[in-house]
Amino acid sequence: MSNLRNLIQPDAIRLLVRASNWRAAVTAAGTALVDVGACGPSYTQAMLEALEKHGPYIVIAPGFALPHARPDASVTRTALSFVRLADPVAFGNEENDPVRLVMGLVASDDDAHRAALAELAELLVDPERCQRLMAADTPDAVLAALGPVASADPAPRRAKDVVPIAASATTTEADAIPSKGLGTSLFLKNTLEKVLGRWGWSPYLNVEATDTISARGRAKEADVVMTSGAIAQALGDLGVPVEVITDFTSTAELDAALRRIYVV
Repeated sequence: MSNLRNLIQPDAIRLLVRASNWRAAVTAAGTALVDVGACGPSYTQAMLEALEKHGPYIVIAPGFALPHARPDASVTRTALSFVRLADPVAFGNEENDPVRLVMGLVASDDDAHRAALAELAELLVDPERCQRLMAADTPDAVLAALGPVASADPAPRRAKDVVPIAASATTTEADAIPSKGLGTSLFLKNTLEKVLGRWGWSPYLNVEATDTISARGRAKEADVVMTSGAIAQALGDLGVPVEVITDFTSTAELDAALRRIYVV
């Protein structure tokens, strides 16, 4: 059952939005979150400042951006907004521009964001479901593409056994809530785990999604750090290989990267 449907209200879905640039596109996504009472206008400003500081790391797949920021005092709950632009705009990400779909994320200090981001990553990796979402032209069609509403009391998921870290995905400080991970690195983790599952390597490698602070502190425990080009520059020399990934939802790109790293 879908956690995404629980986090997005029909009033937070905006279609054929006209935006002259990436700032206007992000503002539209933030305004939709404000209008449904998930946060205040200061959160929208924080999203804009995160992009100005860290670059277009939120453009994680061709045509798709996930603006978000650390929660501030105006945040009341975890929620998503959906903005499809009338005309795509450039965010400054050469590989994945121009962006047509912008989904704003605001997260409170609970764990709801993790399940939602993991499920959104699953959706974007699935070409058929992703196409349905991209083509949705009414709020009802958007909600249908996101999946059925989750039950109030879902069955607990069994945790996987892990082994000492051999690979790590990372992203920027803007993706971190105190004591919790959040953001684009979860998309990369999800896609990487899919590839490892296909290879039959899942029992032998552990993938962690982290912020840059954790990545710097634990890099020497990992075989490789995977991240975007902008964040790779911010991380600098970690003493381990850093693999730049352009499309965090591309199993083909992650497959090729693993073959380079492990000489498969």
